[in-house]
Amino acid sequence: MIPARRRQRRGPAPVHPFDQLHGTDTGSLIPGEDLATGHRHDRHITAYHGVAPSLFRKLMDRWLPLAVHPVDRTAFVDIGAGKGRAMLLAAEYPFRRIVGVELHPALAAATRTNLERWQASHEGPHMRLEEGDAMRLRMPAGPCLLFLFNPFDIVLMDRLLDRLKEQFRTRPQDLDILYVNDEQRRLMQEEHPQFQELWRGRIHHSHEDRAADKAIIEHDADGLYVTTGYEDCGIWRLKV
Repeated sequence: MIPARRRQRRGPAPVHPFDQLHGTDTGSLIPGEDLATGHRHDRHITAYHGVAPSLFRKLMDRWLPLAVHPVDRTAFVDIGAGKGRAMLLAAEYPFRRIVGVELHPALAAATRTNLERWQASHEGPHMRLEEGDAMRLRMPAGPCLLFLFNPFDIVLMDRLLDRLKEQFRTRPQDLDILYVNDEQRRLMQEEHPQFQELWRGRIHHSHEDRAADKAIIEHDADGLYVTTGYEDCGIWRLKV
């Protein structure tokens, strides 16, 4: 197993309230340069940082009235699952199934542990993690909701969008995307017009999540990142 390289820090790592409540470990911020696996896609990775629970729930509140298919017929798919926080948050909803894909072995191992802990005390959808390259992921049959927390740069985003168009070319309105920190929005608009932006806006974290993220970033990011207390987000639908 390749451990995620961590920088030296003083004092114990802050624990996010979500993890305190559920006995999980989905916290920390790990820069992309510390997540090398030897894979050719390493240079395109951004970072690992668990999505704020309040942001995820608010974004779901935006998506639910727009959804074409019932949630219980829809599969939730997390690209770049990290330690699995978005998967656990998705388990609060009656999705048909929940799938995550994560390239880094240590993060994938952390996700598996978190899923086991969660499922030991919660009922909910079947959850499965695939360890490997997101470009090789075969999307589940039926309607899918794809979750992206800015997992990689424009090169891989372009490839991913092409692969999604190919996999869903005979499945009209079966793919929606929740895109958090939508840095590649312009790419989607200009190079992939088959994706329609249904909504875009700025979603603010709760006070609890802002405080938790500030503590984690100050501990882990070594001056590389700052917290704004919000993320620019988009909801997209593939029109084929």
